[in-house]
Amino acid sequence: MPELKTRIKELRASRDMKQGDLAELVGVRRETIIRLEKGQYNPSLKLAMDIAAVFGVSVEEIFSFEE
Repeated sequence: MPELKTRIKELRASRDMKQGDLAELVGVRRETIIRLEKGQYNPSLKLAMDIAAVFGVSVEEIFSFEE
């Protein structure tokens, strides 16, 4: 089964942004961001698009699936 890979942590670090900051900007709890970064949660399309908008990149630049 493909595994979700994410660049959220890398993008946050490049902007000196904390998990709580991102969570507040996209309207979720910090725990959701933690689970996303660990690959334990697949985001809804809306959440993925909201996160991409925060960083000014496409959804595909943040999320990918690997075998």
